[in-house]
Amino acid sequence: MTDSLPSFSKSMLARRNGQDRPEIWVAFQGVIYDVSTSRLWKNGKHYEHWAGQDLTDELKDAPHSSKVFERFPIVGTLTI
Repeated sequence: MTDSLPSFSKSMLARRNGQDRPEIWVAFQGVIYDVSTSRLWKNGKHYEHWAGQDLTDELKDAPHSSKVFERFPIVGTLTI
């Protein structure tokens, strides 16, 4: 499913932080999600986490599972 999606570098993802552009994106396990519509990501910040980053390592400390990402559209994949 993600094979046909565009790829973005970490620096390109970082520009979608809710500060520089209207897009608010986060990555998890190599997939980039658009969380712009979430009131919890207003201004690119969700508790102590900032948008425009890979949150794979951060999820272990979250009070929710990775299923939360199912609510948001996939916009691409993260290149390493």
